[in-house]
Amino acid sequence: MRSTILSVCAASTMLAMPAQAAPSAAIVAAVANPARQEADKARDRYRHPAETLAFFGVRPDQTVIEYLPGGGWYTRILMPLLAKSGHYVAVVSTKLQSQDSARKLVASLAGAEKASVAAFDPATATMASPNSADMVLTFRNVHNLLMPEDGGAKDGSVARAFFQAAYKALKPGGVLGIEDHRLPESADSARENTSGYVKVSTVIRLATEAGFKLAGKSEINANPKDTADWPSGVWTLPPTLTLKDQDRGRYLAIGESDRMTLKFVKPR
Repeated sequence: MRSTILSVCAASTMLAMPAQAAPSAAIVAAVANPARQEADKARDRYRHPAETLAFFGVRPDQTVIEYLPGGGWYTRILMPLLAKSGHYVAVVSTKLQSQDSARKLVASLAGAEKASVAAFDPATATMASPNSADMVLTFRNVHNLLMPEDGGAKDGSVARAFFQAAYKALKPGGVLGIEDHRLPESADSARENTSGYVKVSTVIRLATEAGFKLAGKSEINANPKDTADWPSGVWTLPPTLTLKDQDRGRYLAIGESDRMTLKFVKPR
């Protein structure tokens, strides 16, 4: 009986924590694209783009939404990857300036004819047509949804709206991929509103409340040197280095932040 229970538990663990898939040839090629900026490539050792996209299960024939592409670090990998048989969608805020910036970014890259720009509206919890996307990805943005000064809300309402919008946009069986700065579970949750770090348990709670099922966790982007208790939050570390020359060598030696990498699935 005991061996049966252990077998069941082991099987459950394997389902929740799938083995890391090797990056496909298409992903490897997109990351190795000579058109990528040298400054972007220099950060691959911290961001592990090939391994991260492989963990999420990105394929060249998918419709992939990237929420808040920012300067386009992942956009410059995703758009060429999807250029032949997929569709890339940059989702930004409803502000016209944000949409104009996203359109300029998309138009400047290869694969622009297979890309579009859409807006996330927290009031209606929408970001795309229902059941239209295979994947919604966001990199280091959930913490913004919890920070009032970045347009989020302390009560979590904007974050909840994002997860609800992602759920609506995804096809049944679609994937939500989250990477963000990780706050230790023992830390005061109030720091999620100011530090740029967020707890894994908070992200899982928000996702499951929206209807998602946790499909896996990965330590691809972990950094044990990051204690997440810096004087200016996560921006103390590179690449921002808010304190400039103060203890610069120390923070460069730590590297970029410790990050969670979580994969959720919309049930079929």
